[in-house]
Formats: sequence, C-alpha cells, structure tokens
Amino acid sequence: MKKIFLSLMAIPALHFAVSAQSKGYKPLFDGKTTTGWHTYLKSGSGAWKVVDGALQLDPNAQGQGDLVTDGEYENYELKIDWKISPTGNSGIIFGVHEDPKFNETYATGIEMQVLDNKDASDNKKANHLAGSLYDMKAPSKDVAKPAGEWNSVVLRKKDGHLTFWLNGTKIVETQMGSDEWKEMLNNSKFKTWTDFAKYPKGHIALQDHNHEVAFRNISIKEL
Repeated sequence: MKKIFLSLMAIPALHFAVSAQSKGYKPLFDGKTTTGWHTYLKSGSGAWKVVDGALQLDPNAQGQGDLVTDGEYENYELKIDWKISPTGNSGIIFGVHEDPKFNETYATGIEMQVLDNKDASDNKKANHLAGSLYDMKAPSKDVAKPAGEWNSVVLRKKDGHLTFWLNGTKIVETQMGSDEWKEMLNNSKFKTWTDFAKYPKGHIALQDHNHEVAFRNISIKEL
C-alpha cells in the first residue's frame, strides 16, 4: 500500500513538471538556495535569505543591496510572487546594466513597483502605486492585495513592448520609444538620466528599499 500511495502522490508533481516545461518556463529560484542570484556589484546574497521557500530581505542584516539575477535577459515573460511588509516599499527592476559606474540598479533599470498601497509613505502618486511602471504609468486598476498577503505578477517584455499583470489583471501596457513613452519619460524623474532604460538586455533585480519583502515562484520564459 505504501508503494502505491507514493506512486499516486508523484503523479501530480510529475504532471506539473511536464506542464511547466511544455510552457517554456524555467525557474530562476529553486526555493531553497540563492543560487543564480547575487547582490548588485557584489558577490553572495548579503541580507537576502531563503525563508519558507521565498527570497526574503532582512532590512537589519549586514550586506544590504538589491538582489540581481546572474543571467541577463532581453525578451521574456517573468512570473513572480511578492509579499510586502506594512508600510513597505520595494520593486522588480529589469533591464539592469551591472557596472560600477552605476551605483544603483534603477540608474539603468525600469521598475514595476512593489508597495503597501495603504500605509507606505510613497503612496501619494498614482504612478507610484503597486504594479505601476514606476513614476511613469499608473496601474489601470488597484488590484494589489494588502501588506502581508502574496501578490502574483506576470511581466512581459518583447521588443520593447511592456505588459504588466497583477493578480490576473492587465494593469500596464506601453511601447518603449513610442510617443507615449517619450511623454511619460519627459514627465518623470528619469528625464535627465542618460542611461535609464537604454539597455535592451539586462539583469532582473529585487529591490532593497529598507523594508522587509519576500519573493517566490520566480520563473522566466524567454521569447
């Protein structure tokens, strides 16, 4: 009976693995280690640890900094879940060019905002809310879950066309380089940042904004 039970239990797991592979996604995080990630401009994962199957930032630990993928990506669909602490602020930053001349990932990378919309201090502007194309385009709907609950993201980047989904709802869509993009950029704090969003291929970063935040179920499909 024990052998039969174990065999039956293995069927869903096998089906999931085959299904995930057929969809073309590969994991960027194994749920157990920080393999495949490092702190921006440093080695090792620093203040980021694996807690209950998630990459979690301890804002009081040594080795602060954004956590970035070892690999670089250009056209892809990223799946990732996030959970923010009360009053918390973080982000998913992509198109990051890692170079010592850029002190921060956001000097080159584009951000999808992660935020406690209710109590974070950065909740005063619509294009700063959770799911926004940070400081450029507000989410079309507020579908973010409260602090302490998991939110699910799909972020698609294909030939400069950006589409964000949060909790199953499409909330942002725009084309880099379009008239809309140029107008948004000119009205943002990035207007004079000469290297912002200039690298089609780059790292994906999880932002250290001095608040506890966690990310899990991270996978990517290159397009």
